[in-house]
Order: sequence, then structure tokens, then C-alpha cells
Amino acid sequence: MSIFIYCPLKRTSVRRLTLSRVTNGLLRLLGEAEADVSIGFIGDTRMRRLNRTYRRQDRTTDVLAFAYREDPNAASSVLGDVVISIPVARRQAKALQHSLDEEVLRLLIHGILHLVGYDHEQSRREAQRMQRKEAGLWQMILPIPRVIESSERG
Repeated sequence: MSIFIYCPLKRTSVRRLTLSRVTNGLLRLLGEAEADVSIGFIGDTRMRRLNRTYRRQDRTTDVLAFAYREDPNAASSVLGDVVISIPVARRQAKALQHSLDEEVLRLLIHGILHLVGYDHEQSRREAQRMQRKEAGLWQMILPIPRVIESSERG
């Protein structure tokens, strides 16, 4: 299993070892212990461009997931990419009155669930199923580890 982490942001750095350990644990819990995943942390401009290109929505968003496996039973170890907007995560963390680390980890869980086939936009029932899974995974990673170093902590 390989976890690739990408963060080109100047005022943000990632605690790669901690983030890799959390991600590995989540993948094991989801039965994807051998999966390869990349996690990118980007700004609003780049996220807006990705959202416009791939979802036809001309606005920034908090997280995007790009699953590489169309068939969950495929032999490929590459699961996909999770891309998180740090500025959106920071704004959401402030609005929800919790830490940037908590918001980033919630978005990571959400993105990984998309990679393994969950889709809250499919139906109300699927959205509830995904929310239950998110809550269960969240409980497995508490207490909240520090994963982001930022000169603009939120």
C-alpha cells in the first residue's frame, strides 16, 4: 500500500507520517489494506478549475474524489485520488467551530468513501448509508491527530 501526499500550498504543510497512518487505518477498516491512494491539498482556484472540468460546477468545493476503479472487484491496487481545498476546509472549520485538522480528516473520510463506491448524491438512502459509515470511521480515528501545519490555523 502506498499513500502519496501532495501539498503545493506555501503556508500549509502536512504531517505526512500521521496522515499516512490515519489513511492506512481507514483503508484497512474498509477492506482496502493493499490500496494505493493519493491525497492532494490545494487552493480554491485549482479546486474550482477541477470542479468545473470534472463536475461542470463553476465554483470551489471542499473535496473531490477521483476513483480509478470502475469495478470494485478489479485487480488494480490504485484506488484513486482525494483532493481537499484547504481554504474551504478552513472556512468550514471556522463556521462549524472545530479545528482545521478535524475538518480535513472529515473530508478525507468522505473522499475515501467515494473512492470505495459510496455516493451520497445517488439517493437519500445512499446518503444515509454513507453518513453512518462516515460516523463509524470517525469514531475509529479519535482522538483527532494533528495533520496540518498552517500559518493560518483555523
